[in-house]
Amino acid sequence: MDRFVNIALPKGRLGEKVYDIFEKAGWECPSIKEPNRKLIFENAEKQIRYFWVKPSDVAIYVERGAADIGVAGKDILLEYEPDVFELLDLGIGKCRMAVAGPVSFRDDCTRTLTVATKFSNIAANYYNSKGRDIDIIHLNGSIEIAPILGLSDVIVDIVETGATLKENNLEVLETIVPISARLIANKASFRFKSEKIEKITESISEEIK
Repeated sequence: MDRFVNIALPKGRLGEKVYDIFEKAGWECPSIKEPNRKLIFENAEKQIRYFWVKPSDVAIYVERGAADIGVAGKDILLEYEPDVFELLDLGIGKCRMAVAGPVSFRDDCTRTLTVATKFSNIAANYYNSKGRDIDIIHLNGSIEIAPILGLSDVIVDIVETGATLKENNLEVLETIVPISARLIANKASFRFKSEKIEKITESISEEIK
């Protein structure tokens, strides 16, 4: 069995912040900061192996066992519901999943609500819990434009500062759930490499206190 712990990091600014936490917690891998195009980095002494992947793919790598642990946004975990263990809230990448719409919007409960979103599962679960009949329009690009052009009544999307909404005469109508980066583990790996994974988790938990 591979004694290394394989760690999937999300590419981009969030991933760099995540790696800094791992490094400060004692799980450094100096080659990751060298200017190169490599995707996989090892520290043989610490028996850890990092690799960069697209943020939305981290949960897939972990669920399928290509990574033992990884860091994914709570939005990804709620949307795709991967079969993984959620070990720790890292408290970074904070934002919220929200319903937003035109400033003048008032919900007419006598008709179906049209909702534009990248997060169809989250939107469906949220409105099901409210017993609200909706029609979901799944979009991949700029969601904010949908209610402006009359494609949808509202949108369900990630909101950080709300500046983009404001600039487009939209506002947050309801907050669905707070979002942040979570440390996740493959279920089989957690069983077979439990000692090492728990050690990593504990040291990170101490670092982010």
